[in-house]
Amino acid sequence: METTGLIHIYTGDGKGKTTSAIGLAARALGGGLKVCYVSFHKRPELFGYTEMDSLRTLGAKVINLAKGHPHLDSSIKRETMETEVKGGLIMLKELIRTEKFDLLLLDEILISVRDGYIGEDLLIDFVQTKPEELELVMTGRGATPALIELADYVSNVQKVKHPFDRAVPSRKGIEY
Repeated sequence: METTGLIHIYTGDGKGKTTSAIGLAARALGGGLKVCYVSFHKRPELFGYTEMDSLRTLGAKVINLAKGHPHLDSSIKRETMETEVKGGLIMLKELIRTEKFDLLLLDEILISVRDGYIGEDLLIDFVQTKPEELELVMTGRGATPALIELADYVSNVQKVKHPFDRAVPSRKGIEY
């Protein structure tokens, strides 16, 4: 692998941001790289651990942080979410310093910035202080111009059509 890790962003309102990141992780694992996948704002205990289980089976370290989202679950307090996201980034800074991952995926971390659970400056600091050789992938809607400027790869996934528009329910193995 190159000595310098690049920065990827998958953003936009379309389906496929996490799927793209998981595909990259599977490719990296198949290539013998050490991968860490971290989800934010997801509730796998409610919707299934399908992609997370797949990554674990392939050898990735999988971490779930800041579970859920106050907009979708009124029992989650904004202050709790802010504390969990900030604490998660602090923990991850130490983890990537001590464990030598080749690829780190921060799935839905951009939601944390978009919705104000962390300041853009905190995520920018995380990106700028990551180990130089660590490849970093960030997903979620609402990537900011400053984060886009930092990135080497930026994909804007745009919805043109989706079965949800026709009231087709989510399907296991496809949407979750």
